[in-house]
Amino acid sequence: MSLKDIFEKTIPKLVLGPTLLASLLFVYGFILLTGYISLTESRMMPTFEFSGLGQYVDLFDNERWWTSLTNLGIFGTLFIGFSVAIGLFLAILLDQKIRAEGALRAVYLYPMALSFIVTGTAWKWMLNPSLGLEKVMHDWGWTAFHFDWLVNPDMAIYTVVIAGVWQSSGFVMALFLAGLRGIDDDIIKAAQVDGASLPTIYRRIVIPAMRPVFFSVLLILSHIAIKSFDLVIALTAGGPGNASSVPAIFMYQFSFTRGQLGLGSASAMMMLATIVAVLVPLMYLEARSNKAMR
Repeated sequence: MSLKDIFEKTIPKLVLGPTLLASLLFVYGFILLTGYISLTESRMMPTFEFSGLGQYVDLFDNERWWTSLTNLGIFGTLFIGFSVAIGLFLAILLDQKIRAEGALRAVYLYPMALSFIVTGTAWKWMLNPSLGLEKVMHDWGWTAFHFDWLVNPDMAIYTVVIAGVWQSSGFVMALFLAGLRGIDDDIIKAAQVDGASLPTIYRRIVIPAMRPVFFSVLLILSHIAIKSFDLVIALTAGGPGNASSVPAIFMYQFSFTRGQLGLGSASAMMMLATIVAVLVPLMYLEARSNKAMR
């Protein structure tokens, strides 16, 4: 074997080796550690004396955990649904080769350049009844206008939906637009020759052909929704009370501010289980659809 062959085989291993080792240690290693801690009675500091599933029993007996799960269901469903709908609409709009497409694409994508902390802080100011939208309307003479969702326990979680959709729709638009631009124009022209209208072409031909893009979008948005923390902290801090708390906030508070590390670890493992429960069916459906198309 020549020196060149040895070099070509060795360099990739040297480059990828540290990354692989770091991933095994700092990702999967800490997942296993968290899983074990969830089976102990760890409080302020971790202990390694096995105690069974007691933390999981306490977790599912905790009313705050169920409130967090309910809020995650509301936020995840609306966040994913509106982000996909708005992103797809914007992508179809830009796919019509309209004027100033580049400028509009930059405007729609700009929110994704911001961190969720910045987004949450900005929307917290805009939705604050004494500072933002409601005050502006009152200053303009519309004193009957009220928008107090930020301080309303029944509506606070929906303000998180608004901010999340505003930030993520542009990113979803970019993914869908890339998918649209990858579809063969000859197929669309042939459908137009056959007399199909533009809405019919998108509904019957274009959108079904973008199934892999939908898979990627749903996977990314589901991951964002399940691990949502910084947006909620910046916007509502989980309040009023626990009205907008989500599992990530529950995990942080019980692990690091309430000194119940075992319970917090159990909630973290349930979040991981939720991600897996979303990921596995999506991957199965995608693999099945790809197999059926062959």
